Amino acid sequence: MKDLLEQFITYLKVERQMSSNTAAAYRNDLNQYVATLSTLGTETFQQVERHMIVSHMERLMSQGKSRSTIRRATSSIRSFHQFLLERRLVDHDPSRHLDLPKPERKLPVVWSKDDVFTLLDSVQGNDPLTRRDQAMLELLYGTGMRVSELLGLDLKDLQLELGFLSCHGKGDKTRIIPISGTAIERVETYIELARNGLGGKQTEALFLNSRGERLSRQGFWKMIKRRAKNAGIEKEITPHVLRHSFATHLLENGADLRAVQEMLGHADLSTTQMYTHVNRSRLQDVYKNHHPRA
Repeated sequence: MKDLLEQFITYLKVERQMSSNTAAAYRNDLNQYVATLSTLGTETFQQVERHMIVSHMERLMSQGKSRSTIRRATSSIRSFHQFLLERRLVDHDPSRHLDLPKPERKLPVVWSKDDVFTLLDSVQGNDPLTRRDQAMLELLYGTGMRVSELLGLDLKDLQLELGFLSCHGKGDKTRIIPISGTAIERVETYIELARNGLGGKQTEALFLNSRGERLSRQGFWKMIKRRAKNAGIEKEITPHVLRHSFATHLLENGADLRAVQEMLGHADLSTTQMYTHVNRSRLQDVYKNHHPRA
């Protein structure tokens, strides 16, 4: 069973060109699945029946896993059994008529324009790390990139004189994103006056930590929490708060939904549409708080 699992992971990386992180998520889901099958006395995937997969889903529920986690795990299992059937490694697909749990409808965390501007304007100083933080925060809010995409940027990805950058998103897909004038100014200042002070001559990575290495996601997370606290912002914060705020503020100002979809790198328009729900929710709050008869 382990050998077939590894064949599937190789297929994801080579034929479907999935990123290492995505393939690792599939492997983790399927390792847990195989562990459940073992407890049920199943020795081969040919022996798997639908009720065994249901038992695995129930096991995940009993462990307190979220609906989105169970949904992702179920999707991994379905893809794996389809792979086995297509390769004629089994003669049936027990997951064929298995329904995915409905996704949780959780709206993203979005800050008001005032809170975003308060955060950006509060980062003051001329030392290398402050200039780096100024550039990162302006670039995130000015482009709507994912944090992982921001941290993966190299110098060669920038076309500042033309006002855009090349962003490498999920599944190694590359998209072109326009950059705001303020973000261009901050990034240019960081490159000219701060990056080499962080060891920039030794690497092509754009954003570096104090040791001259590419900044990690954990390092970014610590930075933005510290900057928000220093700015006196007590609202909930997530690594993607500036991405979510970018999209919501664009739509509030009349931006076309498909243009926002392209900038965010969403494969499905329905993913981008969640920001229209955020917009409606914010309008309802404004109405309730300010209309005299609400």
